[in-house]
Amino acid sequence: MTRRRWIADRVSGDRAFLSGSNAEHLARVLRARVGQEFEIATGDAVRLGRIAAISDNEVEFELGESVAQAEQGSVSLLLAVFKFDRMEWAIEKATELGVAAIQPVIARRTETHLASAAAKRVERWRRIAHEAAQQARRDAAPEIADPVKLKDALDHHAEIKIVLAESEQKSALKDALHALTTDDRRLTTVSLAVGPEGGWTDDELRDFTDAGWTSASLGKTILRAETAAIAALAITVALIEP
Repeated sequence: MTRRRWIADRVSGDRAFLSGSNAEHLARVLRARVGQEFEIATGDAVRLGRIAAISDNEVEFELGESVAQAEQGSVSLLLAVFKFDRMEWAIEKATELGVAAIQPVIARRTETHLASAAAKRVERWRRIAHEAAQQARRDAAPEIADPVKLKDALDHHAEIKIVLAESEQKSALKDALHALTTDDRRLTTVSLAVGPEGGWTDDELRDFTDAGWTSASLGKTILRAETAAIAALAITVALIEP
């Protein structure tokens, strides 16, 4: 039987700790007991963890042997801020698909009230990503950065940078990836940029081009922002990861 995996909130030597809602869920909902074993992701590995102590707000594990190496995520997402309920869904599903990091971006067509409220949503987005990462048995939650304006997000340190654009007529995402990937796909890092409702403006697309991004399309139909993000991520992960 597959053991449930938890992402440690804190690690000290051969001890790991869950706190807050994770500890409460394990103690009260799952009624865990001292001596039970789970898989614990510690950042650099996944180790066997035996519960050593339980309280309502903290669970302590004694760490044993390593059962897996930490994953190496290779795809990050530059995601323009859009309606929060749909953006939360996109963050959850992107986490399940293995996204390494998400950079929320304030784009020209991001609605004003969403732009002003985005900074207050970051902690909620991080909690959603953390919960989704544990459900998907990931080794770590993706990094969710603080929202920034587009011009401050263009300098991504990735080997391949692709902006999804409705105006792109020639290059499909899968073709762009085939053309740009290196021979050793395991070493390839990719950043994908997905615009807000209404898409990127012409000026923004020129800024992407000037910063070394390649434009690509997801097809002839117009997708919602959250659909585009998940479709692009799924295609990219399937093509570049072993």
